[in-house]
Amino acid sequence: MTSVSSPSEITSDTLGVEVRVADEVRLDPAGRAMPDFAVPAPLAQHGPARIIAMCNQKGGVGKTTTTINLGAALAEYGRRVLLVDFDPQGAASVGLGVNPHGLDRTVYNLMMERDADVREIIVGTAVDGLDVLPANIDLSAAEVQLVGEVARESVLSRVLRPVADEYDVILVDCQPSLGLLTVNALTAAHGVLIPLECEFFALRGVALLVETIDKVRDRLNPRLEVDGILPTMYDSRTLHSREVVARVHEAFGDQLLHTIIARTVKFPDASVAAEPITVYAPAHAGSESYRRLARELVSRGSVA
Repeated sequence: MTSVSSPSEITSDTLGVEVRVADEVRLDPAGRAMPDFAVPAPLAQHGPARIIAMCNQKGGVGKTTTTINLGAALAEYGRRVLLVDFDPQGAASVGLGVNPHGLDRTVYNLMMERDADVREIIVGTAVDGLDVLPANIDLSAAEVQLVGEVARESVLSRVLRPVADEYDVILVDCQPSLGLLTVNALTAAHGVLIPLECEFFALRGVALLVETIDKVRDRLNPRLEVDGILPTMYDSRTLHSREVVARVHEAFGDQLLHTIIARTVKFPDASVAAEPITVYAPAHAGSESYRRLARELVSRGSVA
């Protein structure tokens, strides 16, 4: 985080030497003043949920890490959160201590069987207020099997409808593609959060993703909006990271969030421990970054 000084006030110390006392203005990596996002007030009641799709067709940009840790941070602030693992790799499930390969029923069964009960498949986690709808490799078959279905883009909307009033936020961890599963997530969602690795190859794909979001908004889901672009794996020591953030700000303006997620070994360590970083290392800067992200989304109205 950069800081600059506002016009200084001249005072004197005990030796009679003039001292400049400056109020520091914190700047985000795009050079904007960093707001002080207040801790959100507790909710008087829960639901209906706002559904947010975590989406980027490029792999390895921090979608699953962000889904897990943002969900845990929101739960810390008293929100009831459902994390939907919508990637056949099942990484979000594993990252919360659930072994999806040992489960008989997952989100795949909900997509394929109209009589499946979503409440029987949701799994609680060690984080109070955070549940997960797990996935495993079976979900990869859904993309092929749904092709011949009527309203195939709206299946996830149907799956989530029975529990939408029981949660404040539903986070959908999408697979790294723009296929039918991702279109289902975008059709079900109110908003899209785009994790973007601070690397130029990742930047090139954002325009294609935004084009897909626009098509889904026009044809399937008029309420869909971009909640923000989240820079991840940021390294303030490199000109490359800073230039990527500057390019995103130039192209997308205030859709670029103030919060950035810096690169740290604590994220893979927390993944190995199958815990959110807010539990694994609650005092670490990475934990505070995701708490700040949660507060920023609440302040923007993306989350209640």
